[in-house]
Amino acid sequence: MYIGIDLGGTNIAGGLVNDDGVIIKKYTVPTRRERGSDAVIDEIFGVVENLLEDQPKSTVKGIGIGIPGIADPHTGEVIVCVNLNWYNVPLRAKLNKKVDLPIYIDNDATVAGVAEFTVAQKDRYKDAVMLTLGTGVGGGILIDGKVVSGHHGIGSELGHMIIGESLYTCNCGRNGCLETFASSTAIIHYAKHLLKDGMDSLIMDQVGGDMSLIDGEVIFTSAQKGDEVACAVVDRLVNYLSIGIMNIVSTIDPEIVVLGGGLSHAGDYLIDKVNAKLETLKYFKATDCAKVEIAKLKNDAGIIGAAMYAKIHY
Repeated sequence: MYIGIDLGGTNIAGGLVNDDGVIIKKYTVPTRRERGSDAVIDEIFGVVENLLEDQPKSTVKGIGIGIPGIADPHTGEVIVCVNLNWYNVPLRAKLNKKVDLPIYIDNDATVAGVAEFTVAQKDRYKDAVMLTLGTGVGGGILIDGKVVSGHHGIGSELGHMIIGESLYTCNCGRNGCLETFASSTAIIHYAKHLLKDGMDSLIMDQVGGDMSLIDGEVIFTSAQKGDEVACAVVDRLVNYLSIGIMNIVSTIDPEIVVLGGGLSHAGDYLIDKVNAKLETLKYFKATDCAKVEIAKLKNDAGIIGAAMYAKIHY
């Protein structure tokens, strides 16, 4: 049995997870990040305590934590987590003062990838990549069945590969990151950019003329109805996402690339477009390219992945 913690900017979601990746018990509390790191760590401990109630401590082997940022997997220090305003926070050391269990920490997209490939895909793939298309773009890499985070913990930050000149600067301070083209933030930004030119669009009809209500679902729904603006936004997303995927394929040649996160809810509509674009970008015509699929696990991937991350490192 393992505890998985999905630490987000809004909520701290925790679960007691068995060796097969099944959540036995779940508990969630608000993060309330404005109180600072020590108060949030106290909340994490509270989640752990709740999960351990009525559970013999000897049956729990470790705790895994997925964070929306960069952590040193060797020291358990959170190097940077912009959403929480954390910099150089010794999360493992502080939490170990409260709970005597092994603690393993990594990026939330990385642990989501662990959940997908060890539980949903049942260890079918040894060389695999996860891309989470949400507010930003996260990444998780498995090579020969092992998580790759790199020496400094930044090895899977695939959303920050530079692929072109973007309309806006990424949160990391650079221009051209994949996540400024292939995230929900990116497509909303580009939709508003086009709509400022006064183009008619189903997008505006769906949000009653209020641009602040535009989101990824509205854009994809409009595109599937043939809306000119929405189709232009989706085509741009597909183009740059496919370039990013091909860069990954050219570097590590995975068996599969799985797309998760909010934009992945577009399902086959998105996958079919990406696969068609990849065929045009492929330079090794005689060789199969990595399969691209939608993630099977949805909302609980962070909890399950964090727990399974602890399992494979225990």
